[in-house]
Amino acid sequence: MAIPDYQSIMLPLLKFAGDKKEHSIRDAIVHISGLFNLSNEEKRELLSSGQQPIINNRTGWARTYLKKAGLLESPRKSYFKITDIGLNVLKQNPAEINSKYLEQFPGFVEFKTIKKPDAEIQSFVQYPQAEGTPRESIEENILKLQNDLGGDLIIKIKQSSPEFFERLVVDLLLKMGYGGSQKEAGEAIGKSGDEGIDGIIKEDKLGLDTIYIQAKRWDGTVGRPEIQKFIGALQMKGAKKEFL
Repeated sequence: MAIPDYQSIMLPLLKFAGDKKEHSIRDAIVHISGLFNLSNEEKRELLSSGQQPIINNRTGWARTYLKKAGLLESPRKSYFKITDIGLNVLKQNPAEINSKYLEQFPGFVEFKTIKKPDAEIQSFVQYPQAEGTPRESIEENILKLQNDLGGDLIIKIKQSSPEFFERLVVDLLLKMGYGGSQKEAGEAIGKSGDEGIDGIIKEDKLGLDTIYIQAKRWDGTVGRPEIQKFIGALQMKGAKKEFL
């Protein structure tokens, strides 16, 4: 069975609390997972950020919405219990509980309207649909922005000059830790270099251990002639380390 959306969890969660006892959110997750016959893989499936299981997140948001509507309360951290309002709802035996249903409760309406995001934020973070929780919506939008930014950066880099690209590769390797703490450990030699070597990184202050770099802005695979040319240049330099 697929992982239930957070609105589908609301009624089962309220029924779970219908015994009037305190329950931990952990026990609720176990109960909901069993109720929907989730596989071990589905229980472990994470949000796009990789920081929390989806079922945990959706159960947590279902509890939050029920609390804001006044159907549940939190007697202590990470625990919840049903309220008189929640018990009255169960007596009515609703077919389902969702955000639309909860709009009859003033506390939930206040929760939804107390802070309206401005137009710019609203265009970035949409209110959750039937399946995704607010956190899922935010993470999906962040991931989309990151992917878009990555694509834009690649286009910009491809449009840059060869000299800029060579300097970029050297700077990136320095940021990754090559060259130690030396400020001037890397150099992009570009057209002033010979035999296809575009940059060097000195790994010690005396320059006795050097990395030779060739930078290529190619869409496809670098061909054999270019690789053989670079290898020949390295052999002439007596190099032990190289990046292509």
